[in-house]
Amino acid sequence: MFDFLILNGMVYDGSGSPGRKTDIGIKDGCIAAIGDLSDALATERIDVAGLAVAPGFIDLHTHSDFTLVVDGQAQSQVHQGVTTEVIGQCGHSCAPMRDPKLRSPMGAGHAPDAIGDKRWQTFGEYLDVLERSPLGVNVAAFVGHGTVHSAVLGDALTAGDDEDIARMKRLVEESLDQGAAGFSTGLEYWPGILAAPEHLVPLCEAAAVRGKLYATHVRNRDRFYDLGFTEAIAASRESGARLQISHIQTKFGAPDHAMEHTLEMIDAARRRGQDIAFDVIPHDWNNTSVMAILPKWAREGGVQSTLKRMKDPDVREKVKRNPAPMLLIVKARRWDDVVLLNAVTNRHLVGMSFAEIGKMRGVDPYDALMDMLIEEDDAAGRMMWATRSFRDDDIEMAMRDASCAVISDTAALSPEGRLGEQLFSLSGYGWAPRFLQYYVRDRNVLDLPEAIRRITSLPASRIGIKDRGLLAKGMHADLVVFDAQEIASKVTIKKPRQHPVGIAHVMVNGAFAMRDGRRTPSNTGKVLRNIGTR
Repeated sequence: MFDFLILNGMVYDGSGSPGRKTDIGIKDGCIAAIGDLSDALATERIDVAGLAVAPGFIDLHTHSDFTLVVDGQAQSQVHQGVTTEVIGQCGHSCAPMRDPKLRSPMGAGHAPDAIGDKRWQTFGEYLDVLERSPLGVNVAAFVGHGTVHSAVLGDALTAGDDEDIARMKRLVEESLDQGAAGFSTGLEYWPGILAAPEHLVPLCEAAAVRGKLYATHVRNRDRFYDLGFTEAIAASRESGARLQISHIQTKFGAPDHAMEHTLEMIDAARRRGQDIAFDVIPHDWNNTSVMAILPKWAREGGVQSTLKRMKDPDVREKVKRNPAPMLLIVKARRWDDVVLLNAVTNRHLVGMSFAEIGKMRGVDPYDALMDMLIEEDDAAGRMMWATRSFRDDDIEMAMRDASCAVISDTAALSPEGRLGEQLFSLSGYGWAPRFLQYYVRDRNVLDLPEAIRRITSLPASRIGIKDRGLLAKGMHADLVVFDAQEIASKVTIKKPRQHPVGIAHVMVNGAFAMRDGRRTPSNTGKVLRNIGTR
């Protein structure tokens, strides 16, 4: 007697094998049988003839650390078939914190008044808070270098001395032992931009000893892309850590051969025994914090010190002359391809390009962005933008490597409620459908079975999840049922908070989170603490 029978679907098990028409029996939150179950008994039978059935999608790289504490339902993710997120990326995690009263200043979408009386300091305490929250998705969490650095050094303009690095390593070790699934860095962001390999290798060693993954947003993906990627490869080699290069596609300003050369460097390292994989965002738009455009000297002392500097005309001119900003598309003044994604005070400008904003305000777009940072005040760190910095050819080239996963690089949100005005990226409400629609169905970069593997069993294997990511007997019943011919993202620049089409059902741990295309009240996600190998 099964709890549910999923009947007559085209089942893609997540291994990359071709789909086959068969049935799935679910009992006690797990897959109990796969095969001809037409005569079996069940509390409920669901006929999905004509639809694809796959493992629930696993998003290997997200920034939902804080938004899941605010609203754990993860509406934007569940609506596109995501059943597991891996948070704590690019060096940004919600723990460990120097002072619990700060309430996670590194968390994307951080708003001190949004979480009530929830408090934590250690990584384990943060995971406890998540476990007490209704979660629409399963969650695995990395510990971020930026957060650890801030816990030890605050906003000081230094990477730390040997004693500081030793303290950081102890925090990383404690976080991993308390349930962190890996260690991440964001070397284009504050304060990761301050760190050199000698500061990072000891922290990577803590991950290596425990068999955990090291994920990195590399220092550079444009002019000096080769230095950024070789630094990541070297840190992995020296520490012995398995390496995941986050959103590997090179950016505006890189030479035409950069993606090809990057893959050649990775292949050479693999031939010498290194375990290296990577992932891509299935979109030509890059998203990041507006404050990331500021040089590191402008960030010393925290947000208020930074904003005070932005009021000085001489400082502004120095910022504009910055020879190596994070985004060369800004240096090239391609303001039509730079769009405001998220703001609090200037929420009414979201969706406008900075060319339009500058014209409307009658100022240089660079001055407009600095004016707006000042106007956002304490929320300046939440001001986000998107730039058309990626190329489809580079994304497709990376996807042809069998180790390339596909990610959102976004945060779990909702078009209503406390997160209703938040936006983190143009892929936030449709990254998985866009991948299956644009790169698979329309451009034939991958066939459907292999595409499903890239967002199910591949990410599961990278972080050591052994009981999800495949449709097989004994696995947790995380699955998605969708129309392979109709699945599509509906997101546009002007209307970015639209759920996709083509998703029929989503099941998380054996309960329907979506049924017949509609979100249910069910929130059965779990915190995944004990994953990976020692």
